[in-house]
Order: sequence, then C-alpha cells, then structure tokens
Amino acid sequence: MGYNYKEFGIGLDVSYQRGYTNVQRQLNHVGANINFIYNYSPYIPVTAELQFGTLSGGGLLPKEDRYGREYTNNYEALLVHADFQLGEVIDYSQSDWLSALKNFYFGTGAGFVFNNVTVQRYSIYRPAPPDPAAYIFPGSNSSINLAIPLRFGYEFKLYNYFNEPYIAIDLGYVHNLVFGEGLDGYDDPSSKFKNNATNQYRQILIGVKFYFGNITSFNKLIRRF
Repeated sequence: MGYNYKEFGIGLDVSYQRGYTNVQRQLNHVGANINFIYNYSPYIPVTAELQFGTLSGGGLLPKEDRYGREYTNNYEALLVHADFQLGEVIDYSQSDWLSALKNFYFGTGAGFVFNNVTVQRYSIYRPAPPDPAAYIFPGSNSSINLAIPLRFGYEFKLYNYFNEPYIAIDLGYVHNLVFGEGLDGYDDPSSKFKNNATNQYRQILIGVKFYFGNITSFNKLIRRF
C-alpha cells in the first residue's frame, strides 16, 4: 500500500477572476470550472476543463475609461492542460521538507474562449448614430479566441484506508493569454486608441477533485509515513 493511485478524476473549481484588456478599468467576478482528469501519474494530471465566467470593465465616466468604453463578457472556455508536480522528480522519502514541497505544481496547455460580449459600441464623446460625426468602436460581440493558460499552485492530497489519494484540494493561480480582441469586444486601430497588448485574464482559484477508476502503481511511495 502507498504506491497506488486512481487513473481518473472529476473536479470543480471556484475562481476569483479579472480581465486585462485595453479598457482602462477592470472588475472582479466569481467564475466556475468543471474538470475531467486523467492521471498520467499521481503527479502529472492531464485535464480537460470547461469554464464559465464573466469579465467586465470600463465605464461611461472618464476616470473609468478615457474613451467611454464599457463591456461585459459572459464567456465560456474549453481548455486542455497538464500540470507537473515536483513529486514526479524529487526524492522526498527521507525528508519532511521535500515531502511538503512535492505537491507544488506548474503547468500549461491550450484551448479556446467563446466570447459573448455586451459592449458600449459608440463613443459617448461624439454625437450618437446616425449622425455622420459619430464614432463606432469596431469589434465583434461574439467571437472565439485561442487561449494559453499559465498555471501555478499547490495540491493537498487526502488518502483513503488503502493510502491511495482519493480527494485533492487545489489552491492555484492561472494567467490566461488570449490571442485576439474578443475578451472586451473592441478591436480599435492602434493608430487611434491604445490597442497594443495581448488580452489576458487571471483566475485565483480553489478546487476539489474526486478520483476514481482503475488502480495504477507508481514507482515510489505517494504517501510518506
């Protein structure tokens, strides 16, 4: 006992998230992730993740956005990522300190963000449409963007009677790089407005995983006695 782990898992994360777009002010929101996990080893989980969340920012006052832009994005995302925990490579068998470090992880992957944006589309500092002097901010209210998550965190493993990990609690930070202009719905030319940075959003998350399925053996003790 102590060498075995279950091959699959399901999980749920709750996240505190914020966008980083070309809109000046960004607001925080609570989101959720549903995960299906394949454990390549007890320290290398490969996860298919479905996200549901909201990003928003801007405002109609100059201090909120200097151009009067405002957006709300009720998005979904589908990503596949792998995490690498230090226990895969370090020898923690004789050290309490290294045993505590073994569950730190970093990881990355790729996927897509499906944007559904409500946006202030015309400048409030010019006449409103249909006046020919009106300025309409270009962009799309619905789009799909490629995303790459950069993941860091710590996993607390809980063990059953057979000393197998059967539940895990994750504390993590995820920074998602999003390629395209879909997060805030604005695609303004950089010659007129600041529009020169990759869209991003971050998640500070806590999650729980439940393991099940086939029993597989690892090449060293998972739980140190």
